Amino acid sequence: MKKFIFITTILCAFVLTGCAILGIPSQEERQLLEGTFAEARAGFTTTLTENVTNRFAIPQPPEGIFSLVHFQSDVGPLAAYISSDPGDGQRHPLIIWVSGGWSNAISDLPWIYPEWDNDQTASAFREAGILMMYPSFRGANGNPGYHETLYGEIDDIVAAFNFAASLPYVDPNRIYLGGHSTGATRVLLAAAYTDVFRAAFAFGPVDEIGEHNRAQFTFDIRDGAERMMRSPIHWLDDIATPTFIIEGRAGNAESLQNIQNATDNENVFVYIIEGGDHFDILAPLTRLAAQRILTDTGTNSNISFTQQEMQTAMNMPPVSPMPIMLPHHNEEIGASFLLPFIWEGIHNEPLSFTYMPTHFDNNFWEASYMFVDTYHLEVPFYSVDELAYWLGLDEDHEGYIAIIDGQEVPIWADSAVFESGTYIYFVAAFQMDTQLTVFEFYTPIQFTQEASQLFEKMIYSVRFE
Repeated sequence: MKKFIFITTILCAFVLTGCAILGIPSQEERQLLEGTFAEARAGFTTTLTENVTNRFAIPQPPEGIFSLVHFQSDVGPLAAYISSDPGDGQRHPLIIWVSGGWSNAISDLPWIYPEWDNDQTASAFREAGILMMYPSFRGANGNPGYHETLYGEIDDIVAAFNFAASLPYVDPNRIYLGGHSTGATRVLLAAAYTDVFRAAFAFGPVDEIGEHNRAQFTFDIRDGAERMMRSPIHWLDDIATPTFIIEGRAGNAESLQNIQNATDNENVFVYIIEGGDHFDILAPLTRLAAQRILTDTGTNSNISFTQQEMQTAMNMPPVSPMPIMLPHHNEEIGASFLLPFIWEGIHNEPLSFTYMPTHFDNNFWEASYMFVDTYHLEVPFYSVDELAYWLGLDEDHEGYIAIIDGQEVPIWADSAVFESGTYIYFVAAFQMDTQLTVFEFYTPIQFTQEASQLFEKMIYSVRFE
């Protein structure tokens, strides 16, 4: 009953069709609302006003972390990234993450730097050990079909679920759905359409399709039925899985208030976060959601949140993320060690290498770099001080001895001033008789704390043949 009351209120606000001007639903709209969302979709065929596609390139994912796959939808095979098989013979929980925007495409989003005030990567789930799937949709990345502006893409989400559930390392009973902005609106529509997901998380959706950017709509916004089939506000009563709708007060809070007022469905939970906006809620609250998923066991989902828990999580201090690290083997010096996936190696001289990011930004992943040099000495250094002097370290440098790969490795910290600013650098020296291999890691001084953790992760992974 609440659907019919609310649709009249919504339609009164539109001046796009004759019926909407009067605030009276058309006959077609009334017929759609008589059934569930799944029934309405079964009897509805969308009409696109233009056929939009893109052929955005698909970057190769970090090997062993994500796999590039294709899952079958009703328009044909669609590309996706999915967490690689952990290889432990177990079945694991997985979340399908639907990013915002209208491109329908996948990109390097899963492994770029996750800004604390705008972490659309949803990296918190991966860092917590939860498998992830990032699907692309029809019409994108060279996929078959066309952009349907939140219509056919809902079928693609269900198809992504079916693919994930078929994998031997995924627990089919613990597949979750999450998304942000446009992706969150898709999440709500999918949650109303199917009950296959264990729980859903919608960060910053809108209640009515007209609240999204209309410049990229591929349907006639003046058609009330087309608009209705893309607007979650009309289908909230059909949501049969726990669905958590979250937004900052400075974001789409009005849409969340409309959603809250439109249904008393016990599966729909709405949280408006004070002091948050459309973007800065993501990093802290996906971390909270990830922890809930880890403890969500049993036959039925037991995930729940209080408003206070959300507010407390929102106020947590920023967490420094670590990049995805992959093993790197340097055959010339006979050593293996971990490197950030986004870094590349440059061979300067026979035994001299530079490791640096492929692009640069104002974060410690992409502002740091490392030199690795190997020297063949006539006589080995017999004291740490002698070695430090040879390396040109200041007298007031700081240092300690670490045990790495079974040997004592001196590690020092010092500073240097360049035209681009002041840098902290860390030096680790591996000496094996007359072979000396030196790792020098540089980072802008403002990133000292975060970057030192990255340096340690690389250095403590060094293994010589």
